[in-house]
Amino acid sequence: MAEEANTSGNALAPQAHGSEGAAVGTAVIASDAVQNPGLPPHRQRVTDLDPQKDKRAERTVYTLFYLSVAGSLGAVLAYMFFPIETGELSAIRTHTMFVGIGMTLALLAVGIGAVHWGKALMADHESIDERHPVASDEPTREASAEIFQLADKESGFSRRTLVRNSLIGALIAFPLPGITLLRSLAPLDQDPVTLLKHTMWEKGTRLARDTGGATVGGAIKAADVTIGSVFHVVPENLGEATDVLNEKAKAIVLLMRLDEADLKESEDRKSWSYHGIVAYSKVCTHVGCPVALNEQHTHHLLCPCHQSQFDVSDEAKVIFGPAKRPLPQLPIMVDEEGYLVAQSDFHEPVGPSFWERLK
Repeated sequence: MAEEANTSGNALAPQAHGSEGAAVGTAVIASDAVQNPGLPPHRQRVTDLDPQKDKRAERTVYTLFYLSVAGSLGAVLAYMFFPIETGELSAIRTHTMFVGIGMTLALLAVGIGAVHWGKALMADHESIDERHPVASDEPTREASAEIFQLADKESGFSRRTLVRNSLIGALIAFPLPGITLLRSLAPLDQDPVTLLKHTMWEKGTRLARDTGGATVGGAIKAADVTIGSVFHVVPENLGEATDVLNEKAKAIVLLMRLDEADLKESEDRKSWSYHGIVAYSKVCTHVGCPVALNEQHTHHLLCPCHQSQFDVSDEAKVIFGPAKRPLPQLPIMVDEEGYLVAQSDFHEPVGPSFWERLK
């Protein structure tokens, strides 16, 4: 009986391993099961086989690079010949269109040219870079120099002089439109500190709804502003300005009402608000983008350009992002008819904080 039990139990016992591989019923793993397939056969391009097509591809590349130069210079010329200082919408549209076309041509041409150069002219032989210990000994430096020389030879950077020179020209010309546009940050004949320090707000100026563009809505009464509401506000007399859009860009304000218990006001600013109603400049103190996103439950204002955040309940102090100072506060009060009016202009320059540092 014992022998029979042992015989029947052997069917479930582990099998002995042979010398060829794993046990019966499992996969046999051989040391040479995976072979290195090597690289696929190299397929030559038409530019490798036909010298005429190689020359044509080279002409295409440097032509694209020269087009990039033309686009960059065209954007600069468009900026000069289509000025926007008049403030007319038609002039702004024309200026934006031609400057944009020039910069688009500059970027697309240099990008397409670089891609075509890499696909049609640079060496495309497959290669393997073997890993090796990083060291700074002499053999390694010599090997690095050889790699650079080989890369130069394969790319044709030194040999194809027209391609190289046109690329260098395109890269030099491409930043010029952006540098030229810096001129529009402020008129050259006026001090930017003076321009941004004074706006159209003055004592008694009523706060009116911003309806977009150069138009102004009705004046706002304190009773119209409920807790949690936000109004985009401009001076009621904005239409009297000679340069409406620029004056609006400086004077635009966000008007909000909070629970008075949530406000943290310093002693010298307690009279700048009215029963929880506060007004702050809408111009971000980072680079001047419009601060327009309000989180009612956190009392935070968000600038969508670079994500600076300001705490409205704590004098619009910066709580996140690259902005370096709080939003300027507009002191407000209520006139005899119940309308919200300014007590004065802002007490500090609006907009990017670097203007202040010029004082």
